Amino acid sequence: MSQHTILVIDDSATIRRLAVGALTRAGYQVLAAPTAEEGLQLAERESPDLIILDHQLPGTTGFEVCTQLLADNRLAQIPIVASSTLRKQAYVEYADCSNVIDMLPKPYTEEILLSTVEHAINTGAMVVDSQAHGTAVPETCNSLGDESLSGTFAAFSLREVLDFLNNGSKTGVLEVEAENWRTWFYLRDGRVDAVTSNGVDKDLVTRKLPDSLQSLAPVLNLTISGKGGSELDGLVQLLNNRVLDPRLLQKMLRHQSSVLTMHCFQSAAKTFRFEPSNTLPPLFSDLPLQSSILALLIEAALLLEDSELPPFEQVSFIRKAIRGQNLDRAGLSAKHQKVVGLLGELHSLAQVAQKLGCEQSEAMRVLYALTKAELVEVKRVAAKPLVVLFEPDADRAGQLKAELEREDVAFDVKVAREKLALQLLLKKSVPDALVLPSGNQPPIDYVRHKNPNVAIVSIESDGEQSCDCANATLAQGYGKQAFLDSVAMALRNQNHIEPAATPV
Repeated sequence: MSQHTILVIDDSATIRRLAVGALTRAGYQVLAAPTAEEGLQLAERESPDLIILDHQLPGTTGFEVCTQLLADNRLAQIPIVASSTLRKQAYVEYADCSNVIDMLPKPYTEEILLSTVEHAINTGAMVVDSQAHGTAVPETCNSLGDESLSGTFAAFSLREVLDFLNNGSKTGVLEVEAENWRTWFYLRDGRVDAVTSNGVDKDLVTRKLPDSLQSLAPVLNLTISGKGGSELDGLVQLLNNRVLDPRLLQKMLRHQSSVLTMHCFQSAAKTFRFEPSNTLPPLFSDLPLQSSILALLIEAALLLEDSELPPFEQVSFIRKAIRGQNLDRAGLSAKHQKVVGLLGELHSLAQVAQKLGCEQSEAMRVLYALTKAELVEVKRVAAKPLVVLFEPDADRAGQLKAELEREDVAFDVKVAREKLALQLLLKKSVPDALVLPSGNQPPIDYVRHKNPNVAIVSIESDGEQSCDCANATLAQGYGKQAFLDSVAMALRNQNHIEPAATPV
């Protein structure tokens, strides 16, 4: 059971019930007061470790309560989290209160309350002292300060905000807030040195740790939330004394940052604010990543399961042209940089994988990261009817296949020259049309079991009657255009697919 005592001062009975219930279940000792007067009395009597203070109270404001607490030397060191629906206006009002270390925007959920309290408990006393004496505390870059950029993601995307900061070579901390979590991007000269978060399930990061980093999993409990205090100081000391391998620790921090970055881009964040700062937490300044956002997104995408990826069938990819777009590729491999260059024109997933010389699974994840970074857009391609041609004449089959591959025809054609190859092909795919010599009823029966609406084109042959079920026929010695016309007619006659016009 935690020994930390938290005082909640709020005139809303609903808010008090939510806060008292959530914090009590989390193991905190909780006091509650509906008025400023009762709250000040409890603070004087109990000396809580943290106060959650409503901005608008009956007959007064949270700012007045903060001022009265600062006037008492014994109470001036109690950290305060101010809670308000006014958001930006409230930030400005409390900027001169050294005992206010963070804001809790209303309405809030149990998850964001707990993450805010956890961070405040870990760093609160240090922040109050630093703000009162004008010293810098890098571990608390998410505390109140003179923000230079803030807004909502209704007007800007996360990519646009990060591009702006990168293009301007800004140094500081970008706070991204959602309903249930907050994430901080520590930037130096526009590049990412570290990413931390409160409210995000730690298992999201730890379960994707590679085997070589599993021994550092317990350390993530400190680094994910960017905790300050003696525990993190001890970690820095171990690093300085070379007890910890700095290379492994930096790999772990990079893994953490990549997964948290992808989480931000996949989730519905609401607001952001950037605070300039020339200092970072000691651990992150000792092991800076200096990475581009794109490199982190690709690293995280390579860890995703197939079930976490969107379907990329029947689509092509092309690079977006965005004015002022971030061109930083720091930390990106040469192979993955090549993808962006390829996509000046439309490419399918298979084409990208082939040109990169990698598996489609890798290319799919890289393309997914590029779409999340808004560098690449997805173009849906209309599915072409699949036509399977069984042509035992090897010369004619080879010639027709070569001609069809050279031109953009209205069908996707697959050719089989032997019965065994035809059987294997029909097992793997369900054609919209089947073209074969007359007298081959078994393949027709097999395909119709899988697709009752399949169109049949019968190739006339000596001594064999044309198939009664054929939707169209082809004469012996047919050419490319006759083939295309017959397939188009068969599909129309079957009345289930209207093919595009074929080239003449």
